[in-house]
Amino acid sequence: MGVVEMDWLFLVIAGFCEIGWPLGLKMSQFSANRIPGIALAVLSMAASGVFLWLAQKTIPIGTAYAVWTGIGAAGTFIIGVIIFRDSADLLRVLSVLLIIAGVVGLKLAHR
Repeated sequence: MGVVEMDWLFLVIAGFCEIGWPLGLKMSQFSANRIPGIALAVLSMAASGVFLWLAQKTIPIGTAYAVWTGIGAAGTFIIGVIIFRDSADLLRVLSVLLIIAGVVGLKLAHR
């Protein structure tokens, strides 16, 4: 795997770590012991930042940031719908699909 491919892998990992911090904050609202949820949030933020930093060696900042936040936003939406029973009405789902399409488009446009 080349450097560019590794940087995209780092970016995907950063995006998935980005899902962990809102999940941790939400989990801390449902427990008498808030520490595990807050710890998950803090660790996820740190890991997400480190992997984003690694990814930006070859990926332009605007592309990296958009993909990172897109993965985090779409992933958090999916977890919210599945685990927390958030609304999955048509407009919300179509909007998340647009985010995913944007992330895919950015990857395809990167040379």
